[in-house]
Amino acid sequence: MSNLLLLIICFSAGIILRKTGRFPESTPAALNGFIIHVSLPALAILHVHRLTLDLSLGYAAGMAWLLFGSGVLFFRTVGRLARLSRETVGALMLVGGLGNTSFVGLPLIEAYYGREFLGVGIVADMCGSFLVLSTLGVMTAVSFSSGDLPFRLMVRKILFFPPFQALLLALLLRAVPFPAELNMVLQRLGDTLTPLALVSVGFQLRLGALRGELTPLAIGLLYKLLIGPAFIYLLYVVISGGSGPVMRVTIFEAAMAPMISAGIVAVDHRLNPPLVTLMIGLGIPLSFLTLSAWWWLLKWV
Repeated sequence: MSNLLLLIICFSAGIILRKTGRFPESTPAALNGFIIHVSLPALAILHVHRLTLDLSLGYAAGMAWLLFGSGVLFFRTVGRLARLSRETVGALMLVGGLGNTSFVGLPLIEAYYGREFLGVGIVADMCGSFLVLSTLGVMTAVSFSSGDLPFRLMVRKILFFPPFQALLLALLLRAVPFPAELNMVLQRLGDTLTPLALVSVGFQLRLGALRGELTPLAIGLLYKLLIGPAFIYLLYVVISGGSGPVMRVTIFEAAMAPMISAGIVAVDHRLNPPLVTLMIGLGIPLSFLTLSAWWWLLKWV
């Protein structure tokens, strides 16, 4: 409940700060820069360093990769049919193809399935959503904002993406125990992600842009909240025959709202910022309704 209250307060604060003119128009750029260079790397080092890997959780880790891959195909195809701009298609791939498997996902897993299944959500987030964002997500953002870059420059962009560097560092240091003080510092820095990101999203939200972005917004949310998780259900349950609580939680994570961090990366690369903020700002509250429906449907898995 406290996480949802934080979401409402920070999101509203961003809207109020813009309307009152207390913060400059460049505020989102500063907040997003701090998130990418400090908050995300801190979370990566903290969680990846202490993550216990289990082969049985492979479905959870693979879910985000499959969801993003199918989203790329879906949005590329629909984008051509709907004659969407290159920047819009790129934005949809990022925020429509990656879910909020941590800030929104973990509290909802605890609420619907219990604390004992939080490990499934952490694996889905750190080995799935976060890793996809740090690699394929950055590649997509660069490609759709700058055009087709030489492979060498694309790899350079990924290698110099601060969260990806933090991810590599965390893997290298897995055998090294962290002192409690360092864990606390990393946790405090990582905790800044959600409030700063939501203030940034609220600051940039322009409901007046809704009319011009209605078609891509509907396409993006339809895939993220319904078509995407249905595709994972088809692969994992219908085709592979998966069942049980871990499978239910994995599909539940696939149905989460658009990923805030992916939105930050999309905005940082100027991929239709008004659409990105609408996807996140409207997608999160809407997901509370669709997730309840998914929880009910998954009771029989």
